[in-house]
Amino acid sequence: MIKRSLIRFFINAAAIYVAARLVPGIHLVGWDAILLVAIIFGLVNAFIKPLVSLVTCLIQVITFGLFTLVINAGMLYFTAWLAQRFGLVFSIDNFLSAFLGALIVGLTSFILSKIIK
Repeated sequence: MIKRSLIRFFINAAAIYVAARLVPGIHLVGWDAILLVAIIFGLVNAFIKPLVSLVTCLIQVITFGLFTLVINAGMLYFTAWLAQRFGLVFSIDNFLSAFLGALIVGLTSFILSKIIK
């Protein structure tokens, strides 16, 4: 279980780094920031995302699951907000950048997970 959590952590860190490099509106500076943002992102996805998904489940059904992309963008945006509160250099300029970043994080996580398995 610990091994799986560590792998998931490093996949998230790599995915956030890739998103920061590819999306112009995402700013991330320093390896320490990447690792700490990955921890924050993992916690946000573990504790807050399920609650948001539960509250918006009807919208997700109506949109055939596409609203999940908006939720993922919101989680990334919320992660940036929290990271700034902890003094980390991780910011997202606007919701479009968060949306594109969430897409890239999702795709990168999926690809890396498949490669590692």
